Amino acid sequence: MAQEQKAIVWFNEVTQKDVPLVGGKGANLGEMTKARIPVPPGFIVTVTAYFDFLRRSRLTDEIRRLLGPLDPGNSKQLQQIADEIKQMILNATMPPDIATEIREAYIKMGGGLVAVRSSATAEDLPEASFAGQQSTFLNLQGEKEVVAAVQSCWASLFESRAIFYREEQGFDHFKVGIAVPVQRMVQSEASGVMFTIEPMTSDRSKIIIEAVLGLGETIVSGDVTPDHYAVSKDGMKITNKEIKRQEWKLVKKDGGKGEEANVKVVLTPEEQARQKISDDDIIALAKIGKRLEDWYQFPQDIEWAK
Repeated sequence: MAQEQKAIVWFNEVTQKDVPLVGGKGANLGEMTKARIPVPPGFIVTVTAYFDFLRRSRLTDEIRRLLGPLDPGNSKQLQQIADEIKQMILNATMPPDIATEIREAYIKMGGGLVAVRSSATAEDLPEASFAGQQSTFLNLQGEKEVVAAVQSCWASLFESRAIFYREEQGFDHFKVGIAVPVQRMVQSEASGVMFTIEPMTSDRSKIIIEAVLGLGETIVSGDVTPDHYAVSKDGMKITNKEIKRQEWKLVKKDGGKGEEANVKVVLTPEEQARQKISDDDIIALAKIGKRLEDWYQFPQDIEWAK
């Protein structure tokens, strides 16, 4: 079967050239896997599967009909239409062969806890950023749960803000597809972000790493101030460290599911004052960042977890 006809592809089967099949996020996960960057393993439910679902469920004409009278400036109407379309997608039966392929791929990757994430076909492209407009589901476990989450990601292509954005940008709603990467969850001892350029000054000679204990959502939300480390690309030496006190961390609780799976754990005074990752880890991370920048030939910002 040709790659573009597949419902499921693995990270090691795709590259940046496959954005039309797996979206920006999926293509980059494949590209990093190809570059031998330590990416948690997984597979992608392709755009082909999404369009196949729409066609076989006979939803396209009905969605067009609902979108016909839309005035994007009328927020109440926009929300109502978005809710109707999403519910229609969620209520439709996923073609049994696609559902079976998803279940089999999940079993093949070893089951366990996964993240199910959306990857729109125009996401991460310079002319249009769809990133963050669709759903992500964390800490999911079980074949049935993964299949349901994939369908929820498909439905999220018609969130009100996503519809509004496409209308504003002049995108045909049926020319934008959605792929769904399913990826092993990392239960992080520490996590954070890395920039292969100094983000404030655009100094390309430095790599900046930010780190917290536990899961990385606390950096994104701004609830915890991360440690800040600077590494010079020339010689890979740590040039600056700012250790920040961290009073609590976010961890996954046993048996927890989805976004509610995470709990706050208060840290001991010794833990609060500690550097979040070792100097050896800082250098190892910086080397990965440099490899990624060299691979893409462009400064990168990277989420990481240990």
